[in-house]
Formats: sequence, structure tokens, C-alpha cells
Amino acid sequence: MAEPLLELRGVHTHIGAYHILHGVDLVVPAGQVTMLLGRNGAGKTTTLRTIMGLWAASSGELRFRGERIGGPGTPADTPRIAQRGIAYVPENMGIFGDLTVQENMVLAARSARRAAQLDTARLDWIFGLFPALKKFWLYPAGKLSGGQKQMLAVARAIVEPRELLLVDEPSKGLAPAIVQNLIEAFRQLKAQRTTVLLVEQNVAMARALGDRVAVMDNGRVVHDGSMAALAADDDLQQRLLGLSLGAHA
Repeated sequence: MAEPLLELRGVHTHIGAYHILHGVDLVVPAGQVTMLLGRNGAGKTTTLRTIMGLWAASSGELRFRGERIGGPGTPADTPRIAQRGIAYVPENMGIFGDLTVQENMVLAARSARRAAQLDTARLDWIFGLFPALKKFWLYPAGKLSGGQKQMLAVARAIVEPRELLLVDEPSKGLAPAIVQNLIEAFRQLKAQRTTVLLVEQNVAMARALGDRVAVMDNGRVVHDGSMAALAADDDLQQRLLGLSLGAHA
């Protein structure tokens, strides 16, 4: 396995009176796409939000490039975590509907205060991935379709190079053609050695993109290994996920 970029060791997370993560151990290798799979309520979104510092780990530790970024004694400081080169695309997309597509992109860029300061070569690459964003550049983001909003959410996360992307169910509710656009975007990011931790229910996307896979159940990682090995083992899929990936390809 490649050198780990992100590691979670025995991470527990409480949200109010609820104990959601129960000792999560997770390794995300550098330069690969790691799929985070599991049934609804398994703790996948809580894991991403804990990594990003939106919820504080009550015990355990989180390390990025070997440096501690979370756990008791380490403040859950989302801006500080983002400054390390970690971007998060939440399931609700997190775009600003009253702002234009352009304004959303500028807000996401740390090195630009206006559109003219955006990296034009990178912007052209993003437009190549998501042509609709160029077409609707000056439109309010709230008027975009659901698929276009998801494209914008991903584009915001990659408007500048990031070392690690945390992405929560990007294909949810999208048409197959738009899902293919997203798959191609993540393939190109992986080719650029961007590391991705991807929560996804679309098994075709998981099979197409995943190098590694971690399966969660009841707030714990109950399986980790290669995505190819899981995809080839119907019995393991049924036991861990309650479905056959081949039947949903």
C-alpha cells in the first residue's frame, strides 16, 4: 500500500448525547482513491466531518502527513485543517445559492479575491470537466440544476490544487451522464496524484474509481482492503453491504 496521507487511530466522536464513531481506524494512502462504503447510518458522514474538524473527536487521534490534526488536546479548527490542503464537499453541496457561479469559485480560492486572480489554466481545465459552469458563470448558483450544483461543489473544492479531497455522495440523485462526468473528473484528479476519500452509494462509481475500500458498520471500520478484491468477492459484498456489486454495475 502507498504511503499514508491520512490516518485515523481509535477515533470516537460524540454528537451531544449520541456516540456515533466507536474507535474508527482508517488509513488513506497518498495519491489514491479510497472508497468509504457502508449502510445508511454507519458513520461515514460523521467520519468526514470529524476529519474536517466540523465535529471534534472525543478520543483517538487524526494525523495528516504524520502531524496530528484532531483528537483530545487538538482544537477542532476547520480553517486550519483546510489550510493544510484538505477540501470537503458535503452531501448538501454547501454552495451559496444567492451568489453567482463565479462568486462561489472566488470564495473557494484562497489565493484570489476576484475572478481575474483565478488561475486561468486551472479554470479552463475545470470548464473542460464541467462545461455547464462556463455557460452559467454569471448565473446565481441557486438557479442551477441539481447536477450542475454538484459540479459546482466539486469545482469549488478543486479550484486550487488540494492534497486531499473529502467527498460525500457526489452522485446522489444525479443522471447517469452527469455521474460519468464526475467519474472522469475524479480520474483526472487521481492522475494528478490528488488523494480522494469518497463516500458513495453508486456502486458503478465505486468500482470505476476505487483503489482501496473501507467498509463501515455501526461506527467502526469492519473491513479494509483493495476495491478490486471486494468487487470480485460476492459473498464478502453480501456480508458487508447486503448487496452484490456485480448485480448493480
